[in-house]
Amino acid sequence: MAKDTRASRRAARHARVRKDVHGTPERPRMCVFRSNKNISVQVIDDVHGVTLASASTLEKELGIANGGNKEAAKQIGEVIAKRALEKGIETVAFDRGGFLYHGRVKELADGAREAGLKF
Repeated sequence: MAKDTRASRRAARHARVRKDVHGTPERPRMCVFRSNKNISVQVIDDVHGVTLASASTLEKELGIANGGNKEAAKQIGEVIAKRALEKGIETVAFDRGGFLYHGRVKELADGAREAGLKF
């Protein structure tokens, strides 16, 4: 029997979410990954299996000192929205990646919405 760890429970939640959320070229999937110190997001076309845009607190040119807080998450949301809109992507399917829609994940989504992305 497999161990019931935090990671395995998140993987199960992610599988439940991914069962219904699928990215198409017209409406790609915006996938969020949150670690203790950073947050990253990708806009993915699942039909062709390609990443169309991405943003992370690890990117040096963004100048984010602490990537593990809500302000950084909101900033990453705004960056991903800007990059997606530049490529002509206006609507996405939000994939919270098994993380609760709360805190940093919610701030990232709010930042992307405020910057013009629809989901």
